Amino acid sequence: MVDGGEEELVRFCGRVQPKLVSTLALYLCDVGVAEELAQEALVRAWERWPQVSGCASPEAWVYRVAFNLSKSVLRRRRLERRHLRRSGPEPGTAAPEVTDRLAVRDALAALPPRQRAAVVLRYLADFGVEDTALAMRCAPGTVKALTTQALAKLADRFQVDDPEGADIHG
Repeated sequence: MVDGGEEELVRFCGRVQPKLVSTLALYLCDVGVAEELAQEALVRAWERWPQVSGCASPEAWVYRVAFNLSKSVLRRRRLERRHLRRSGPEPGTAAPEVTDRLAVRDALAALPPRQRAAVVLRYLADFGVEDTALAMRCAPGTVKALTTQALAKLADRFQVDDPEGADIHG
């Protein structure tokens, strides 16, 4: 890309990249993989910038690409775990640190992928319902339902009395 749109694209990537990495890191529970997938999603946006910049939400487009890439990673991990289970138990696995951050990460990891994606996009990436729906390629009502289901599971896990205290539909 050689025209004046390159400056716009550089600003876009610089603005989106840190939040995208953080979002993917929570979703995947792996910062290194999150950085790689964020880079790949932004490269794809760069290659298609004339089309992407014309989208209703270029940021949602990038997140959709990143989450699609994440699905492949999660699928591979699932297959690896299945293989390890068949091979026998992992020797000498250490107990994780007991911190709030790890507890939240583990709780998010326990959610089904679509619920986890909805929560991470809505609350970490700070997307509205519409942009979350665009990124997840689903209806806004689906985002609301997934978010409600996920927050109920998280509230149960953390023994919170009123998970409805936050505005989950805004």
